[in-house]
Amino acid sequence: MKVSDIMTRQVIRADVDTPVANVARLLAEHHISAVPITNESGAVVGLVSEYDLLAKQGVVAGEIMTSEVITVSDETDVDAVQHLLVERRVKRVPVMSGHELVGIVSRSDIVRLIAQEWICEICGEAVRGDQLPEQCPKCAGPPSRFVMLEQSPGH
Repeated sequence: MKVSDIMTRQVIRADVDTPVANVARLLAEHHISAVPITNESGAVVGLVSEYDLLAKQGVVAGEIMTSEVITVSDETDVDAVQHLLVERRVKRVPVMSGHELVGIVSRSDIVRLIAQEWICEICGEAVRGDQLPEQCPKCAGPPSRFVMLEQSPGH
């Protein structure tokens, strides 16, 4: 599965000249914990997180942003992003298509994916994902033969 299948497509972003108070307002109003920062050409040049707002001094986003941002392509495998989030201890990564910001994927996006599992009624194959599989990877059964496995609370 590719990152483009699970990413948040409507990315809240700010530019380098956005006042810090406005960045804080964006995070609070949209219930997010960070926002990508873009320059005048739309390229991602940083990220401002809740931590940056609390720990750094500055007037505009460009002064407090973390400029070393890890990004991934929209064609990156979800497993690779999961590994990246764990190994680099980051909570989210902007998703790029060429030089264009097309989404963002966070730990919670991957947790939602893990929580959804489809079972093929023909062969019993389990497929994780937030959408009904197009066919079973094991027996090539049609989508109509999949049922969503209900996760028990606490499991």
